[in-house]
Amino acid sequence: MRNELEMSAMDLMVVLGGGESGVGAALLAQKKGYQVFLSDKGAIQEDRKAILTNKGIDFEEGIHSLNKIYQAKEVIKSPGIPDTISLVKELKERGIPVISEIEFASRYTRAKIIGITGTNGKTTTTRLISHILLEAGEKIGMVGNVGFSFARSLYEEKEKKAYVLELSSFQLDGLTEFRANIAMILNISPDHLDRYNYKLENYIASKFGITNNQQESDYFIYNADDQNIVGFLSAKKIKAKTITIEKSMAQFEKVEIEDQVFTIGNPSLKGPHNRMNALFAIQTALLMEINTDSIQKGLDTFVNVPHRLEWIRDFEGVSYYNDSKATNVDAVFSALEAMDKGVIWIVGGQDKGNAYDQLLSLVKEKVRIIVCLGIDNSKIITAFEQLGKPIFETRSAEEAAKVAYLQAKKGESVLLSPACASFDLFDNYKDRGNKFKAAVNALKA
Repeated sequence: MRNELEMSAMDLMVVLGGGESGVGAALLAQKKGYQVFLSDKGAIQEDRKAILTNKGIDFEEGIHSLNKIYQAKEVIKSPGIPDTISLVKELKERGIPVISEIEFASRYTRAKIIGITGTNGKTTTTRLISHILLEAGEKIGMVGNVGFSFARSLYEEKEKKAYVLELSSFQLDGLTEFRANIAMILNISPDHLDRYNYKLENYIASKFGITNNQQESDYFIYNADDQNIVGFLSAKKIKAKTITIEKSMAQFEKVEIEDQVFTIGNPSLKGPHNRMNALFAIQTALLMEINTDSIQKGLDTFVNVPHRLEWIRDFEGVSYYNDSKATNVDAVFSALEAMDKGVIWIVGGQDKGNAYDQLLSLVKEKVRIIVCLGIDNSKIITAFEQLGKPIFETRSAEEAAKVAYLQAKKGESVLLSPACASFDLFDNYKDRGNKFKAAVNALKA
């Protein structure tokens, strides 16, 4: 942590980007005695401009005033700005440090840091760990890529015992001294490769930035079945104590970790991928010395993010799920994989150039009836009619819910997992999901 007495009132901290991360960094920098200037080449949202104006923080939008930016003692770069743009390159050539908001914020806390990264499952795992710790009475903050930015939380809140950070690869870029006391990588698959010169190894290295600066007293938890993780580990020395999570542990609802037995039967944690997330959360809670009963209570009472394989209700022996945020084929694959056989699958919307081939075997195995929800369902019908499944067409969430209800049998599940954007019939995926939930909750015998 930097000694605040070292700072001069003349130190200029420049923040690039006026989103949640940038505004949070500007507020914290001002609180710590810096002169702050925020610059965003795009437009800044009105509510964020109001915050900056109210606090007397100098800012600009639609332009980068280079003469002022180059006077910075240090620059905090928002995660959406790549290192490859000319401004960032010029700053580095001038010897002006460019760091991330996460790096900057970490200087001003002595709390324990729990860092979560991976290609998929970050938000669920971050929220589950936070929920378990809060249910156990721990004073923690949930920050990073979910909730407030790390910097803004430190600006607004009293010191916590621990911070649980969801960290994207973009947020992990630009770290120098940041240290996670408990770090984890859930999984790694190709993503955002345009940011990493289309090289998977660069993306993997970015994810492993979460382990940088860890000491022998820290912990690193990782997916032992992920070949991208294991392969990179073979050439990278980790100082922290390593703990593995294996997929075989996620096949059943009852799991044993450190001689303690836990049940993962919560509908919000349905499917092997969510049980893997839960295993990471349980291991973290044990490292935080949370007792078994409190961990189990947290597992039982957790409610997942809306519109992500969200359990709505059980009605007349049928389970209803809202996975409206599944707007691509990969997301639908995970959802169907999590379901038992006998699925009434509601699919459709504004097609995004989907190739449905990878879903054919799962649909053949898991789905009994397909309910299309969209204005133009021709591509979906063409893709799946070869399977010989009954296909219905609907034009509203209410109609889709009613058709699904009339067709479903006891013991089956109704799953809205559209694989498509929502803009043909709805304002957005949230509107689609909310209308479907309302329609399901309105069903009567």
